[in-house]
Amino acid sequence: MLKCLPSDGANWKIPQDEIARRLDLRSYCICSVDPIGCKDIDDALHCKVLPNGNYEVGVHIADVTHFVRAGSEIDREAARRCTTVYMVDRRTDMLPGLLTENLCSIRGGVERLAFSVIWEIDSKTFKAVKTQYAKTVIKSRAALDYYTAQNMIDNPDDTSELTESLRGLLKIATVLRNRRNEQGALTLASPEIKFKLDVDRENPTDASEYVHVSTHYMIEEFMLLANIAVAEKIVHHYPSFAILRRHPQPKQKEIADFVDQLSKEGFDISLESSKSFAESLDRAVRPGNPFFNKLIRIMATRSMNQAVYFCLADFDVAEVFHYGLAVPLYTHFTSPIRRYADVLVHRLLAAAIDIFSLTNDMTDKFKMARQCD
Repeated sequence: MLKCLPSDGANWKIPQDEIARRLDLRSYCICSVDPIGCKDIDDALHCKVLPNGNYEVGVHIADVTHFVRAGSEIDREAARRCTTVYMVDRRTDMLPGLLTENLCSIRGGVERLAFSVIWEIDSKTFKAVKTQYAKTVIKSRAALDYYTAQNMIDNPDDTSELTESLRGLLKIATVLRNRRNEQGALTLASPEIKFKLDVDRENPTDASEYVHVSTHYMIEEFMLLANIAVAEKIVHHYPSFAILRRHPQPKQKEIADFVDQLSKEGFDISLESSKSFAESLDRAVRPGNPFFNKLIRIMATRSMNQAVYFCLADFDVAEVFHYGLAVPLYTHFTSPIRRYADVLVHRLLAAAIDIFSLTNDMTDKFKMARQCD
């Protein structure tokens, strides 16, 4: 498997002929925002204002499939492992460290191969008026953590290009988040705990809950947007075997128990649709009691079914609705360093845009031939 890696290891550079085949975005103000200490950086973003006043937003995902060729030994091992497993003081990688922490990781100040989804977003409606999918080469300006990015946004004296890009992303993400909630997306909760270890990194000495800031949901919204856009694209080109992710309705017994418990507390929960469920959860609030309010969200999460991967050929389109996100089509595209499903989706999308490019090229040549005639 290790023989599948570039022979020059960490010194590998992107070949010029590969750059020539891609959309060159190295001059763009792109950055990543991740947890503190993250080394396997899958995604980066950019936002800029276009001459017509609209926004251009890009989500740039590590192009893992450039190194992990279908059917190779490294591909078979990644498929066997299926995912990276994160533990308190270590992780078990799906891919070799040379890829996860170096050649694929979108670190600041280095050129990387990426697979990008780029939107033109209307500045008034905040809806996408154009979507582009492309293999790209990028150079991230900075690898930020959530709290550093938040401090940059909140600092009124910081008017740098990078900070203004982050502010634009947060502005758009806030609108997208509110719109999703209005459409019936669920706001669930699951406690996230971090541990402090002793000097030998063997025993925990303290535990605390992660503090979430606005940049957390900023990144989440654009990852969701990219996953939805890619799902629509691969379903359009490969309606028989697109790899998607669906979230079934809640577990019947657990949700019935949950509704019964809340009714005893004076709250009426509707299960007619994900939208009515979300709205009734929003009403199940005790002012001044944040512990109770969060507990309600945790209990709602526990009553949910697990989301699952599936092939579209096995289901009718009406059955693939993602209950939690309240969207008709969804997939995983944004984490190919740590999830094998994303690797498969990257291959489908690459084939889709190659076919689209080939079709357009043939159409252009046909038009030219007719003009010559």
